[in-house]
Amino acid sequence: MAITNTQSGTNVQEIADGIYRINTPVIIPGGGFSFNQYLIVDDEPLIFHTGPRKMFPLVREAVASVLPPERLRHIAFSHVEADECGSLNEWLALAPGSAPLCGTVAAMVSIDDLADRSPRAVADDEVVSLGQHAVRWLDTPHLPHAWECGFLLEERTGTLLCGDLFTQGGATNPAITESDILGPSEAFRHGMDYFSHTRNARHMLERLASTHPTTLACMHGSAWRGDGAKLLCALADAICV
Repeated sequence: MAITNTQSGTNVQEIADGIYRINTPVIIPGGGFSFNQYLIVDDEPLIFHTGPRKMFPLVREAVASVLPPERLRHIAFSHVEADECGSLNEWLALAPGSAPLCGTVAAMVSIDDLADRSPRAVADDEVVSLGQHAVRWLDTPHLPHAWECGFLLEERTGTLLCGDLFTQGGATNPAITESDILGPSEAFRHGMDYFSHTRNARHMLERLASTHPTTLACMHGSAWRGDGAKLLCALADAICV
């Protein structure tokens, strides 16, 4: 793990081939927390989650430790929320060849207006080639929240960029783990229930499981390595009661 800012503790670690977790720990009332972005290095580099606008200098510094941030082509995110796309326009200004990459609903209801450059709106199951990597957009409305929510599956490495699923509290979690994250994430959810509890949750989680991811790139806490299908089905059993 490389520390890119000693004051904030922002750090970078490769969690799958060509995929880097950028992590900034923070202290919040009641304990620690963390914000993660994921950078895919390729011919057309992609960042998933921008981080909040006030965190932009830290994330930019971290990206620059891996590649020139001006090379970014895709500024992607799961849904419209400050930690997902709060610094979207700052990234668009820094990387002149970039564009927002989001689902069709996000583009229609928010990003066409909020972003300084028109988004690339991707349909459910659409694949975007980055070079050696390719990402598939999966619509997951209201899972865990927001009508426009969706995730990206990086197909070559089997990495599911799963946003707010499996959110874990704490500021000192390892970059990637094979230990249990369902228990900690369920404890966090029961303390601060951020799920919409859509009636379609089980169907969507089972669809995600059918992609058989081997790495789950969580937005808060550790990324996870293992049988992603089994873990996603266990999450469905936990929330669909």
